[in-house]
Amino acid sequence: MNGQSHQKIEWLVTVTANDSGNLIIPVIKFGHDASHALPISVLPSSANKGVQDDDDLFLDVSVTPDKPVIQSQVLYTLKLYRKIDLAKASLSEPELSDAVIEKLGDDNNYTTQVSGVTYMVIERKYAIFPQKSGVMTIKPLVLTADVISRGRQNPNAFFNSQMTQRRIVKSNAITLNVQPMPSTFSGHWLAADHVELTQTWSDDVSQMKVGEPLTRTLKLVANGSTVGQLPELNTAKVDAQLKAYNDQPVLQETKQSEGLMAIREEKIALIPSKAGDFTLPAIHIAWFNTKTQRMESADLPQIVLHANASDNGLQTQAAAPAQLSQAPAPSNATAIVSNTSSHKDRVWRIVAMVSSVGWLMTLGFLAVKWAQSRKKAVEVVVESPAEISLKMCTKLLKKACFSNDQHAAKEALLQWGKLQFNANSLGAIAPHCGARLRDAILELNTVLYSQHAVAWEGKALFQGFSEHAARAKLTTRVENEALKPLYRL
Repeated sequence: MNGQSHQKIEWLVTVTANDSGNLIIPVIKFGHDASHALPISVLPSSANKGVQDDDDLFLDVSVTPDKPVIQSQVLYTLKLYRKIDLAKASLSEPELSDAVIEKLGDDNNYTTQVSGVTYMVIERKYAIFPQKSGVMTIKPLVLTADVISRGRQNPNAFFNSQMTQRRIVKSNAITLNVQPMPSTFSGHWLAADHVELTQTWSDDVSQMKVGEPLTRTLKLVANGSTVGQLPELNTAKVDAQLKAYNDQPVLQETKQSEGLMAIREEKIALIPSKAGDFTLPAIHIAWFNTKTQRMESADLPQIVLHANASDNGLQTQAAAPAQLSQAPAPSNATAIVSNTSSHKDRVWRIVAMVSSVGWLMTLGFLAVKWAQSRKKAVEVVVESPAEISLKMCTKLLKKACFSNDQHAAKEALLQWGKLQFNANSLGAIAPHCGARLRDAILELNTVLYSQHAVAWEGKALFQGFSEHAARAKLTTRVENEALKPLYRL
């Protein structure tokens, strides 16, 4: 300007008041320069005023139910209403201590009318599982948005873009009155909307054979529950003559618009060692129906298995009489045989020797093949030292949690964290874990370093650990199945 160059730098500072009343925006310094202090008057918040005709941007939150039972599902629904354009926006997540929170699916976008005014709505749902009883408060959500100012343009922008104004909107806080489990209940607590227990068999249960496996698959599906809450299914003792081999359980979680669906599947290989009938006891899974507010049971009836002798056993028994019939006769018959030709005796001796050598060679070959197959079988089940160490950590942690030994639980967690995350403290392990396990680890850390002796219960910690392990296994399986196998042309 007039042959001289000038430079101007402008900062836009957004200030949010935490309290109402007469406040002062403090001095802002930059080098040797400083701004002036600005007094402002802040009015009380209108977050609880309800929807007014002039509201162009607001949040609405609701829960179902508001009086849940402990560890049951609470559906938290958030709706963002707007009739203005936003340049950008960010929204906080629901926060509730001592709770597991899961986001359900993608956001739902639609339009609706409120008091005759059309709004664009973004709807988001969460599943919340409170882990303790009593009154709990879900903190208000905070929306920070840059609203495009109508009719105003930025004079400093090269393309003369529109000006924006920062808006901060809060939702209402939600209070939950969490009910404890019934005093008469004992056992594994499971609260859900619906529970279904089923079983399938790999073959006919009445046609088992001695020494051959029959696989039983148990499946438990619970709507409105997490996998960490599902109990073990195959816990009953069976006949000592019926060997049972349990496979690792398969755990799955499915997120739906109406909430979480948890699935636990167990496979058991049953091998009878003798013929006869074997009775498997009935299975009863007690659960609390959150819809009817009553205790119910998912049941499988008692079942009787019939094992038949194997084909090899039948052939052996049938061959025995034949061998006896070919045995040498009494002495009078021996005398008759002795009168036969000596030439024939020599021929039969040679045939017998050749047959014996052949049988010995066959047995040797089969022995070598059996040894090789045993070696291969052993090689398949060999585990790495890291896998063995992780299993040992899990066993130690389970023992410590169920005996409420906080110091032993700490040592087991430190060993596990060192192997998994190379972390050397509980505080360093917690950020790597899901919300439920993270909170349980931090609670243990607080109890360990409390100035006063505090009683600690380890059940919640091991439930969170089991849920974390199941999700990690599920994630690994999904990643392994992400790429299709390559085939040679």
